[in-house]
Amino acid sequence: MIDLEKARHYFKEYIANYNMEEPRIALKVAHMYHVAEDAKTIAKSLNLPEEEQDLAELIGLLHDIGRFDQWKFYETYSDKMSIDHGQKSVEVLFGDKHIRGFVADEKYDSIIYKAINNHNKLEIEKGLSEREMLHAKIVRDSDNLDIFRSLLAHPLEEHTHMGSKDVSREILSSEIFEDFKKEKIMLYAKAKSDMDIMVVIMAHIYAINFRETLKLIQENDYIRRFVKKIDAKDADTREKLEKIADYAVEYMERKINVKNED
Repeated sequence: MIDLEKARHYFKEYIANYNMEEPRIALKVAHMYHVAEDAKTIAKSLNLPEEEQDLAELIGLLHDIGRFDQWKFYETYSDKMSIDHGQKSVEVLFGDKHIRGFVADEKYDSIIYKAINNHNKLEIEKGLSEREMLHAKIVRDSDNLDIFRSLLAHPLEEHTHMGSKDVSREILSSEIFEDFKKEKIMLYAKAKSDMDIMVVIMAHIYAINFRETLKLIQENDYIRRFVKKIDAKDADTREKLEKIADYAVEYMERKINVKNED
């Protein structure tokens, strides 16, 4: 049995050890709560039993718990410039034994570990059980879904990896643009600027697993709103971003329709 109230209480105790006045820390806390909610929504849309819904919500709450030490010791959320935050998250939970503060029953440990360790990887590792794979997909979808919400709710500069103070004045590289057109999931390490990072984030749509997630991105018009918010000053970059929005919308419509026909 999963006691979500107990988990939320322990989460509050855990994050109290960090500086909640730091905007980047507060941003991450809000993100983790939203991912937990989105994970529950996706699990419900899949008609999963209540236990699986609760497990999905718990994994969503915990998926980025390594981010707090990442910021504390490196002052960045860039894995390229610091540590793998998925790996750090499972180290905090299982290496430092915090997992028992969140859930008493050990039977969920493997699922939680595999889902969180895989949530930020380019691809999910091979060899997972059906249940482990299900929860790995749910947390990846809910994480990507909330990234779009967060980007629209906060200044873009709070999400930059390279310290840009004005993303709108940067240039989008041709390589990233072409990879987006090819429907490629991209690593942040490939980006040459924070403008590239913005497009790498939009390419997360290619990693979405469930129709419900795509529908939520589409219904909220996240991609076009995101492009509008970037407000690129360079004419070529602005044109490329507008094309990217068109490609993204067409891709989502295609995938949703195919899944509707299945």
